[in-house]
Amino acid sequence: MTQPAKKNIAILGSTGSIGKQALDIVRANTDKLQVEVLTAQNNADLLIQQAIEFSPNAVVVGEESKYGYVKDALQKHDIKVYAGADALCQVVQMESIHIVLAAIVGFAGLRSTMAAIEAGKHIALANKETLVVAGALVTEAAKTKGVNIYPVDSEHSAIFQCLAGEFHNKIEKIILTASGGPFRGKDKKYLEHVRKEDALKHPNWNMGAKITIDSATMMNKGLEIIEAAWLFALTPKQIEVVIHPQSIIHSLVQFEDGSIKAQMGLPDMKLPIQYALFYPQRIASSFKRFDFTSYPSLTFENPDMQAFPSIQLAYQAMEKGGNMPCILNAANEIAVNAFLKDEIGFTEIPSIVEKCMGKGQFIAKPTISDYMESDMETRAIATALCQK
Repeated sequence: MTQPAKKNIAILGSTGSIGKQALDIVRANTDKLQVEVLTAQNNADLLIQQAIEFSPNAVVVGEESKYGYVKDALQKHDIKVYAGADALCQVVQMESIHIVLAAIVGFAGLRSTMAAIEAGKHIALANKETLVVAGALVTEAAKTKGVNIYPVDSEHSAIFQCLAGEFHNKIEKIILTASGGPFRGKDKKYLEHVRKEDALKHPNWNMGAKITIDSATMMNKGLEIIEAAWLFALTPKQIEVVIHPQSIIHSLVQFEDGSIKAQMGLPDMKLPIQYALFYPQRIASSFKRFDFTSYPSLTFENPDMQAFPSIQLAYQAMEKGGNMPCILNAANEIAVNAFLKDEIGFTEIPSIVEKCMGKGQFIAKPTISDYMESDMETRAIATALCQK
C-alpha cells in the first residue's frame, strides 16, 4: 500500500500534555503530517489557538457550553466546530483521517477510541485506560477491523520497539520499568502525610496532574501491567515490574532463549509519540541524545508492595478479569481527583480502590454497556467513600 504524501492525523486531547507534544512533532514535520482534527474537553482558549495555527478540518470541544465561544472565534478560519461526546465519536470516522492519536485522559477516552476503530482508523494509543477498562472488546474490534494499535506509553512503546523483527519469537516475560516516582524508598507512615504539591513533583517526567499522581502511588504501573497484557497477549505471570530511578531503560523483553532486549533513551515522550505516528519508519529528530558518560550508573530494585499496594491491586484485577479492571480504574480516577482537591489523604487512594473492588458488582463477560454501568456505579461508590 502506497504511503500518503502527508499523513492526516486526529489528535484527541490536543490541549493535554501528550497532545501538545504531538503538535510539536507536527511543527517539525509539516511536510509529512497534516492535522485533520483537534479536540479538547474544557480548554477552549488553547484549542482555538491550536486550530488557528494548524488549520484542521474540524475541532470538537467536549464541554457543550463552550461551543458558541469556539465557533465564534473560528468563524473566519473555515474550520468546522462541533461539541459533545457524540460529535467526538462521529468526527473520528471522517474518511480523510489516516491515524487517530487517542490522548484523552481516563475512561472518557474509551468511546471515541472504539468509534475510530469501528471506522477502520489506526490508533496511536496514549490512553491506557481504554485497554485497562475494555481490553477484550478493544482488541477484538481492532482484529476484526484490521486496525493496528501503536502504543504511545513510553514503556509499551519500548516493548513494541524491542519486538520489531521478533514477532515470530516467543516472549518469556516482559519487564516494565518504573522510576519509583517522587516517594521511592519512603514507608507507609511517611506517605500518610504527603501533600499534593509534593506528589505532583515527578523526578523525571513532565506529565499531566492525574498521571503524575498515578505515578506517585504506582497505580500508573498497575494500569500499564493490564495494558501490556492486552497489547502483547501476555499472562500476569509474564509481566514483571522493576524500579529503575534513572528512567533510561524504558522497558525490556526476555525471550525463551534467555536473551533480553531493552529500549533506551532520555525520558522524553516525543520519541514514542513520533515512533507511533510514523511506524514502521524512524524519521530524523532533534531530540536530545543520551550520553552514557552522563549516567555512569543505572540501578534497579524491586517495588515496595507494602508502601505502594496499587501494583498488587492491578494484578488482582487482571487475574479476576471481567469488569474488575474497569472497577479498579473508575475508583482510582475518583480517588485521585479527590486527593487533588484535598478531600482525602495520599494513602487513602489505594484504600478506596481496594474497597470498591470488594463492593462492585462483578461481571465475568461484560458488554460495552456493562462497562459503562460498572464505571458509573463504581464512581458513585468511590465518591461516597471519599466523603466519609
